Amino acid sequence: MYSLTVRDSFMIAHSFRGETFGPAQRLHGATYVVEVTFRRTSLDGDGLVIDIGLASRLLDGVLEPLRYANLDELPEFSGVNTTTEFMAREIFDRLARRLADVGPSAPGTTGLHSLCVLLRESPDAWASYDAPLG
Repeated sequence: MYSLTVRDSFMIAHSFRGETFGPAQRLHGATYVVEVTFRRTSLDGDGLVIDIGLASRLLDGVLEPLRYANLDELPEFSGVNTTTEFMAREIFDRLARRLADVGPSAPGTTGLHSLCVLLRESPDAWASYDAPLG
């Protein structure tokens, strides 16, 4: 399996509901580093998994509406604890939709097998979501 990973970062504010979260029930900020690994079983005709520039632009497009946002105020997250685990899956889903929208015309998008979204909350703690595409 071939893979290519791109990385970016974004800052958010949010709070959690439930005793489990202790002081994180109050509004607080997080700076996430996100790493997305694109995978395919064989390289495309140009020898790519996916074009690095395209992968970076797709990730930036997914992160843009989240940058500096208070997630508690976004309607799509109403009633949801936006944990690191939850956000890893959310970024995966948004990226999968963007890949589908780009379609087969972009280099390396046809034949992608899976994605792994790894979301680093700190140098010592992170979560990921990994699944096949389609």
